Amino acid sequence: MQTKNIFSLIIAALVLTGTGCKKILDQEINGSYTPENFFTSDVNAQLAVNAAYSSLSFSSGANNAIWVLGDVASDDAIKGGNPGDQADFDAINNFNILPTNSAVEAVWKQYYNGVFQANVVLDGLAGNTLVSAAAQKADIAQAKFLRAYYYFILTNCYGNIPLHLHVDAGAAAQIAPSLQDSVYAQIERDCLAAIPDLPLPSAVSATNFGIVTQGAAYALLAKCYLFHTSLANNYQLAVTAAQQVETFGYSLTARYYDNFSASTKMNTEEILSVNQIAGTQGLGNELNAWFAPRTINGYGFFYPTQSLIDNYETATGGQVDPRLDYTVARAGHSYFDLPYDTTWSTTGYITKKMVQPLSEVPSSIKNVGTVNYEALRLGDILLVEAEALNESNQSAAALIPLNKVRKRARESYLNDTSLPGYGTVPAGLLADISTTDQTQLRAIIQRERRSELALEFHRFFDVIRYGSAYATAALTPGAPGFSYANNKWFPIPQSERDANPNWNK
Repeated sequence: MQTKNIFSLIIAALVLTGTGCKKILDQEINGSYTPENFFTSDVNAQLAVNAAYSSLSFSSGANNAIWVLGDVASDDAIKGGNPGDQADFDAINNFNILPTNSAVEAVWKQYYNGVFQANVVLDGLAGNTLVSAAAQKADIAQAKFLRAYYYFILTNCYGNIPLHLHVDAGAAAQIAPSLQDSVYAQIERDCLAAIPDLPLPSAVSATNFGIVTQGAAYALLAKCYLFHTSLANNYQLAVTAAQQVETFGYSLTARYYDNFSASTKMNTEEILSVNQIAGTQGLGNELNAWFAPRTINGYGFFYPTQSLIDNYETATGGQVDPRLDYTVARAGHSYFDLPYDTTWSTTGYITKKMVQPLSEVPSSIKNVGTVNYEALRLGDILLVEAEALNESNQSAAALIPLNKVRKRARESYLNDTSLPGYGTVPAGLLADISTTDQTQLRAIIQRERRSELALEFHRFFDVIRYGSAYATAALTPGAPGFSYANNKWFPIPQSERDANPNWNK
């Protein structure tokens, strides 16, 4: 297939599908499109950019299966559901993973499709004289960030992967994989190139909510530097990028749960929010159905583990870290506007993140939720900063961002009237950390990160980057077949192996 024909098919799809991050621009499709006859106006270029956001969306929980690779593979969750339903997801949980595994295939296709769509924009605007200079700068910057974000997911899942920087076709698309170091380096270049032409976070309003900003680019850059351990001075680079994020005026929400409520999408903490919209555009959050119990028309997947529950700290009097009940439904506590029934889950627990009460999304339309996925938020970046400071022998400085996260969590008791004992923080709950012993602080930050980001699809990648000893201790109790050497990356999908002969060399 020739490149122009690929553009013809892709551009038609882009115009139809739009994005989960911005409003759809109506555009009648007339005839066949190529790079030369599609990127002829600012409006058309914006359509292509909008579509490059679409791979962020959870409008299909099966297609965007990062929740399976990010958390079901970890010690935080199991697949749930009936034993034979989505058996490939159970295989992820048990590390009996074939290259034909549906979740492995789905994540690869979802995020490489995002790379492809970003490259459509970048190639279509290269040397373009029909789109205004201002629009080109903004569109190119967004496309570069999105390509960087998609590659960050892909390389953390699959390791050494093909690095496509253009819309390639035929033999040109069959390139050898690049080492993960090279992929991280490209992510860093794309973020740095995008930053000057991205809007400030303060410029985001209800009409362009979800657009990539300079804050998002610095946040992704900080995370990439943290993961890119072979890069000289990577921890200090991560610190600098994370601290730059803070200069944009983000602040932790007073209530932790505001990050996971449809009524508080636009809040002070969100840095990159995947805007899920109910309606005819197919942009609703289907995870609302995947994670809800079958008794209310959900699919009954994604059960939190006892190991995750045990990670949360308790006060002197036994009161638990309030993030637990914001994250997980358990015996004796409500499931939104319903009493929780422990028979809904084989572990005794069910997730509340990415799910809404029936008063917001009735059971008849359970698969079109409107709660957003916070792909990047300040709580995450403060813990990136804390970890990077500790690893760069600045342990005293690491206490500042770490304790900000803990303070917000414990002060839920001062800001959420629904909590038992509202008005008083329980004695000894999530007290400020004072140790500056690097080894002790490392373990504390790791535990804090698990509680703060639970069931947000990050855990497996953190477990792996903490190293073989940590990963083996965390994962083998639930999956005896786990091997760090064999399972730190998921297998390259069989469809890619069949299409690209370079995998067989």
